[in-house]
Amino acid sequence: MEKFAFIIHPISVRRDVARKYPIARYLPESWVSAVLPHISPKVVSSITGVRSNSTGTEAEGWFIACPLTPQQLLTLPTETVYRKLVECGKIAEDLGAKILGLGALTSVVGDGGITVAERLSIAVTTGNSYTVATAVEGAKRGGLLMDTPTEEAHIAIVGASGSIGHTCALLLAKEAQRVTLIGRNRERLLPVAREIAAINPHVHTTENVQEGLEDADIILTVTSSADTIIEPEYLKSGAVVCDVARPRDVSMRVHQKRPDVLVIEGGVVSVPGDVDFHFDFGFPPKTAYACMSETMMLALEGRYESFTLGKTVSIAQAEEMHQLAVKHGFRLAGFRSFERAVTDDYIASVRRAAGLKPK
Repeated sequence: MEKFAFIIHPISVRRDVARKYPIARYLPESWVSAVLPHISPKVVSSITGVRSNSTGTEAEGWFIACPLTPQQLLTLPTETVYRKLVECGKIAEDLGAKILGLGALTSVVGDGGITVAERLSIAVTTGNSYTVATAVEGAKRGGLLMDTPTEEAHIAIVGASGSIGHTCALLLAKEAQRVTLIGRNRERLLPVAREIAAINPHVHTTENVQEGLEDADIILTVTSSADTIIEPEYLKSGAVVCDVARPRDVSMRVHQKRPDVLVIEGGVVSVPGDVDFHFDFGFPPKTAYACMSETMMLALEGRYESFTLGKTVSIAQAEEMHQLAVKHGFRLAGFRSFERAVTDDYIASVRRAAGLKPK
């Protein structure tokens, strides 16, 4: 039996913390947030039933909660956060896990898992390689749902200088009609733009999110912001937004005010076997985030190595994770949008609102 563990953390103080501590529903969020750094990491569930379709290898694992909010992960001293993550890793080691996945913002703190891996005796991965693979696949599928094939699209990548955004931009630029790279620091965008220009000369950079999105057909957003950054007025009718960030980059106001825009929150990955996470993180049964899936795939493969660490993800890494997914039976199974399944009826309603003909 192969063994793995995965670190999660609360995205919403009131919703997520209350799953473990119901009293949190009745307390001010500021109080709950103030208490969290003083709570020790805990195992919140066991994961059973993961089984490779091709080899029959089985794996079991655990979700380990790091009790820090997105804001705390980004603003507390880096060493303080490292200590919390290493505490989580020590719990994983004691349970017998041989690889540890870093979920959501735990994967972007400091040096992207390198220091955490150095302080543990087990492998560590951010899961960003398979996240890239599914993000690109999801963005392309989303474009087709709104009659915008990649080769006809103006594609914008928000967070293009980050590890996931950079590689997604390189992969999508091969097919896009034109590309806009958006980030907070133009100096960090320029090297990415030079790489893209060698693939696709129609590339533009901007630090202004609204400016970069106003004419975009397909948007892939993957920042490490603790707050939403994409608002309803930024988007054109019929646009597709693939939001890979956790916490999400797209404001709830987009859902409320723009019925003519399709927002998909990354990919929902179907996990092979009769998997049970014994924990509700808002996904349908037997499905997971891509970063979780990378950790499980490496365990099934018996590759207990720190596969994806640091601030870069190569195209080769993304392609290798895609191949492992095919081998073991992981696949992109559908989409979510603001915690709900993206159904055929929902897609049809967005198409109608955008003035597109029924499919």
